[in-house]
Amino acid sequence: MTREEERLVILQVLAGDASRFEVLVRAYEKGVYNLALRMLKNEQDALDASQEAFFRAWRALEDFRGDSKFSVWLYRMTSNICLDMLRRASRRPEASLTDEEGGEADLPDPAADPHRALERREVRRAIREGLDRLEPEFRQVLLLREMDGLTYDEIGQVTGLEPGTVKSRIFRARRKLAAILTERGNFFAPEPSNEEEKEGGGVRAQL
Repeated sequence: MTREEERLVILQVLAGDASRFEVLVRAYEKGVYNLALRMLKNEQDALDASQEAFFRAWRALEDFRGDSKFSVWLYRMTSNICLDMLRRASRRPEASLTDEEGGEADLPDPAADPHRALERREVRRAIREGLDRLEPEFRQVLLLREMDGLTYDEIGQVTGLEPGTVKSRIFRARRKLAAILTERGNFFAPEPSNEEEKEGGGVRAQL
């Protein structure tokens, strides 16, 4: 949805047509759930966080000023809910989600080299397991950048951080992830040589 379309729906909701909020839910429920699932690594927790995010958005809709897209505002709520859940949760042994469990695996290509396909799957799995080991704050910004494609300004709106701090945190997150993969003996592509390529990093290509 465009910002203008969002604004129109929000005005309709605030004018008394509560049913129009469903338009916003349908537009962003998948993105909100996927963000929560990648952060929490648990389907039920992700569902709970998604529902809580939309509930909070509904209750606080009149406070939405339109300084950013509604989706960015909603991602901020979702991200903060997930961080709170991660901080409260007691540590418990739990397997990381696989490609199949995460619902984000690529469809197999029958013509592809099976050895290369296996190698790509192993790299993707290693990266996801590496993400699991990152501190929540680093995992948060890296997922917003690499998976959701948000700009530094948008990530700043989601996290409440200055763009410069966002950029620094993403850089540190990538370095930490690279160190984890190196420690475990997994392949990690060398850093690109120019600044533009560095912005994309090697993580997004594998995820």
